[in-house]
Amino acid sequence: MRFPGILVIGATGRIGDVLRRSWPGGGVRWQTRRAAPGDGWTRVDPLAEPAALARAAQGCSVILNLAGPAPGRGGDMADHAALAEAAVRAGAASGARVLLASSAAVYGRAAGELTEAAPLHPVSDYGRAKVEMEARAAARAAELGVAVTALRIGNVAGLDAALGGWRPGCALDRFADGATPARSYVGPVTLARLLAALCAAPDLPAVLNVAAPGAVEMGALLDAAGLAWTARPAPAGAIPRVQLSVAALARLCPLEPVDPAAMVAEWRGLEPHMGGVAR
Repeated sequence: MRFPGILVIGATGRIGDVLRRSWPGGGVRWQTRRAAPGDGWTRVDPLAEPAALARAAQGCSVILNLAGPAPGRGGDMADHAALAEAAVRAGAASGARVLLASSAAVYGRAAGELTEAAPLHPVSDYGRAKVEMEARAAARAAELGVAVTALRIGNVAGLDAALGGWRPGCALDRFADGATPARSYVGPVTLARLLAALCAAPDLPAVLNVAAPGAVEMGALLDAAGLAWTARPAPAGAIPRVQLSVAALARLCPLEPVDPAAMVAEWRGLEPHMGGVAR
């Protein structure tokens, strides 16, 4: 059997759904813990079947680990670190390098433009779980001699609280200058392109921010989608702008400036598979 070049762990999750419908090209084996739904899938439980996971990765050059409980959806947050370590062990057994889906949540409430060297101050259980995941995976990788990169992904349009979580009566904080919260974003199709490019890149740093350059106001994103919202005064302590520095990413992949309309168009194209209210 000819194995593909990339094994994606956690392919049935929300980001996995996006990647499977947007991945530019082939060469991917998608992991599931349930019955494999068709060609290109491998059925294995990464935590319960480490030997089978290692076999699934044989012949692969990259393991992309997306697995772990989503915030606000229950599940054991400790699984993020356990799954990352499982991916690293499979990388050691197969010779593959490992990319781990981390999150901008590791930076917590830090404001301004955040480089990969910024202090980590997570304020949510999810953010703390990702910090623990990064640390444990890095330690295991050093022990086993595996190249590992933690990808700190910004808000994904359509999987976020603004577009993906929109409901009638939606309200957004508005600051004294009239702006709504601005955050780093990436469109779902663009995310697939960037992850594919990173899988193909020969050498990556240990940590990498992943987002479009700049930041987008949540109000502008909802306006571009034609979704109604109301303004409420921003409470004390609310952070107007959090932006990931993507200078390191730009040296590896071509990037387009953040564009609310383009992100909405990507979301609408995938919305039947993402949930939400695109129209």
